[in-house]
Amino acid sequence: MTQHHLCLSGSGGQGLILGGALLAHAAVRDGKNVTMTSSYGPEARGGASRSNLIISDNPIDYPIPEKMDIVLAMNQESCNKFVPELKDDGILIVDSTLVIHHPPIKHYSIPFTKLATKAGVVIIANVIALGSIIALTDIVRPVSLKEALKERMRADLLPINEKALKIGLREGTKLKKNIDEYYTY
Repeated sequence: MTQHHLCLSGSGGQGLILGGALLAHAAVRDGKNVTMTSSYGPEARGGASRSNLIISDNPIDYPIPEKMDIVLAMNQESCNKFVPELKDDGILIVDSTLVIHHPPIKHYSIPFTKLATKAGVVIIANVIALGSIIALTDIVRPVSLKEALKERMRADLLPINEKALKIGLREGTKLKKNIDEYYTY
């Protein structure tokens, strides 16, 4: 049975709940079963935010993930808080723009925020992260995430998000070549 438990974490305004919904949408397009829970602080921007997903080839008995196969930490606070939820053989992916103190475990660092800023819009960092995750793990097909973007994004935001997906896929592919090594980007 193939089942993946994921935590997408950061602060409000980074688009992690949308990111979870996009990943869930892509997984459904791939014929997988999905559960998603999310939480966020009372602040409109800057408070804690997270999406937890289970993506499975088989029916899901319990909708809340326990130990995570993948933790995405888009800021230092979420890295510190959610790393203990990672399985021993799990994958930690951090935004090296905002996560300065890496835990002493195997992890992958990509400057999502810096790459998004360089592409022209900081709010696409979430989609760059999603592209990296799927390139590293093959949880969903890239075409499924591209279709999810088309179905869930406003038409005027679609081109920059498709660009973000390409950037994320490129960065994740670079990391995948080093999957068995400690790697800091």
